Amino acid sequence: MQLSLLDEVPELNKVFFIDIFAESFFDINKRRMRLTTILGQPVPRDIKISCPSKLIGTYPEGTIFKLDARLVRKGAGKRPYFVAINRSHLQRAIEFFDYNLKVQNGFDYVYPKRKQTARAMQARV
Repeated sequence: MQLSLLDEVPELNKVFFIDIFAESFFDINKRRMRLTTILGQPVPRDIKISCPSKLIGTYPEGTIFKLDARLVRKGAGKRPYFVAINRSHLQRAIEFFDYNLKVQNGFDYVYPKRKQTARAMQARV
């Protein structure tokens, strides 16, 4: 979404946003992990989120996080961005648990099957 369209989105007239989903990525220019919003939310995609990199740097690139944020507008010609609120409670999104497992273990990851107990095996026979 272009910067000029951001003012036309009624959801962005608010200041605080709850339960925003963001994906981590490695910013080559800043040489650190950063967050950006993902598609399928009431906010435009690819809005950067300011957050301490030490909180998100422990997880691999592509991990989805769920957070609350405040919208910051710096002025004319500057792209708006979010600042994470309650940074100490930043957590991976449970809704994207399977996706996060695949990011951390590789996309060819096969979910482990539950071990059957001896009692369950005897019940089958």
